[in-house]
Amino acid sequence: MVDYSKWKNIEVSDDEDETHPNIDTPSLFRWRHQARVERMEEIKREQQELEIKKKTFQEKYEETKNQLMAGGQEGKNKKELEEALSALSVEEQELKKQEEEFKNKEKVMPWNVDTISKPGFTKTILNTPKAPQTEENLTEEEKAKRLETFINENKSKLKVFGMFRKYKDSQEYLQKNPQLVCEDTANYLVIWCIDLQMEGKSDLMEHVAHQTICMQYILELSRQLNIDPRACVPSFFSRIQLAEKQYKDSFEEELNMFKDRIRKRAEEKIRIAQAEVEEEERKARLGPGGLDPVEVFDSLPDELKKCFESQDIQLLQDTIKNMDQEDATYYMKRCVDSGLWVPDANKDKSSAEDDDKTQEENIYSEINSS
Repeated sequence: MVDYSKWKNIEVSDDEDETHPNIDTPSLFRWRHQARVERMEEIKREQQELEIKKKTFQEKYEETKNQLMAGGQEGKNKKELEEALSALSVEEQELKKQEEEFKNKEKVMPWNVDTISKPGFTKTILNTPKAPQTEENLTEEEKAKRLETFINENKSKLKVFGMFRKYKDSQEYLQKNPQLVCEDTANYLVIWCIDLQMEGKSDLMEHVAHQTICMQYILELSRQLNIDPRACVPSFFSRIQLAEKQYKDSFEEELNMFKDRIRKRAEEKIRIAQAEVEEEERKARLGPGGLDPVEVFDSLPDELKKCFESQDIQLLQDTIKNMDQEDATYYMKRCVDSGLWVPDANKDKSSAEDDDKTQEENIYSEINSS
């Protein structure tokens, strides 16, 4: 006798046309399809996680067993290995229980157009469009241009997403704005975090950093499952809210590491910016001979520093007279080249064409004759 019970629990087609006149039929069809796809994705994800757990357990079990059988284990080490093996036996029973629960869950899951059968022979001929450019084959200039365009088109929405605090709000907003579920959003949020830290807004940076890691987790999940990241939004937010402690601890650890990287990068950018400002200031104050007056002043002997600090011409003349002529000429020439000392404006212009030796002698004689 044929058992027809297995056919009782079958999901009808998503586009079934038996709906109430007051119901928006297209919206209902889309909802049905999305709900079915999400259920199938959840089952697939659970299956993959179970397989990973089984593989990890098997590796750990074999390693512990081999160490125990290797011999030479005495006292505490042997006892620890035996206890570890016993604990793994308990873990094995738990894994078998989880596997059995998953099989039962699969059995009661309604059949649908995707699971009830597989096509035998299909052949579809399509015009092959030009493949879109991927992240890998874009140049740095093209990536920067694409990111700039994306930010200009979505900046206000990116700001809104970055300020959410509740997982539910973030999920609903991303589902209403699916274009935000992409690598460019993660890149923008990273840049925003760095800017906030540089501005001293550490608390706000830490908040936006949380949203950044959420987006990066969604993108990573899509890569693992090899599906569109937009389809991973419900799965991620469902999992992060109901996740085990180990998963949440891993999320928090990644978040803290990210915030540390942001702080270090912000400090580095501040140092670079300060160095650039200092270099611009140094170039702006260079004297007629291309020397920096600050550097030249710091290199002067203490007796000459006192002359320039007090702006005492007589003290400068007396100091120069008491110095070695070669040293005095060297230092005074550097003072002229840096702008610390401006020669007599009424000096004959032809002296500018003198050679270096004559110029040095003129500087020295000018100081002594002043």
